[in-house]
Amino acid sequence: MEERLSKLLSRYGVASRRQAEEWIKAGRVTVEGVPAQLGQKADAATEAIAVDGVPLTKTPPKRCLMLYKPRGYVTTLSDEQGRPTVSDLVKDCGFRLYPIGRLDLNSEGLLLMTNDGDLANHLTHPSHEVEKEYQVRVTGPVQRALPLLRQSIEIDGERVRGAQIHVIRTKADSTLLSFVITQGKNRQIRRMCKAAGLTVHRLRRIREGTIRLGDLPAGKWRWLTEDELCSLREEP
Repeated sequence: MEERLSKLLSRYGVASRRQAEEWIKAGRVTVEGVPAQLGQKADAATEAIAVDGVPLTKTPPKRCLMLYKPRGYVTTLSDEQGRPTVSDLVKDCGFRLYPIGRLDLNSEGLLLMTNDGDLANHLTHPSHEVEKEYQVRVTGPVQRALPLLRQSIEIDGERVRGAQIHVIRTKADSTLLSFVITQGKNRQIRRMCKAAGLTVHRLRRIREGTIRLGDLPAGKWRWLTEDELCSLREEP
């Protein structure tokens, strides 16, 4: 049965639909040896489909792990500048996995990685509004900033929803805040804090949906349990 290539690759667990579309545009996907076009349909049962020359042969087991991404690693599988990537940290897992969402170079914490395109799409699609929780250490006028951070604000011409936010603790030189957001805009929390007059010194994601970072050490990973996977798939 023919279906859009992006959907087909997602169903096979090769990539999310969004990532598959980028690969198609980059000429990395072929059908019967011919570079595919965006929007093209194909039948995996009767046509030879390949990504980077590697044939799509069978559905791999769908796997998902949680990684504690340290600062200094980029959330990509390869980097043109030669910087360390999250794929370096999970290269011994035995599967080609893709990050679900991103954490910027200087941020750390929970990062989910999977070869299940449908799960990745479910967790990142804006309509599902999956919660992400962060601990953020800041300096600046916190009490004045809190009302701004809790309401929808425009940053660089982009409307960003307010966060659920509270103060965890205050020290003489900094304040630790808890942020809960449902969007995944680029560097969203850092941009929000800057607009509110705060300087971010450390940003750590500790939860995505029902999955918590817990006591996983920095740079380490573990497979999600079946119960954890079920709870993720049931996220609204």
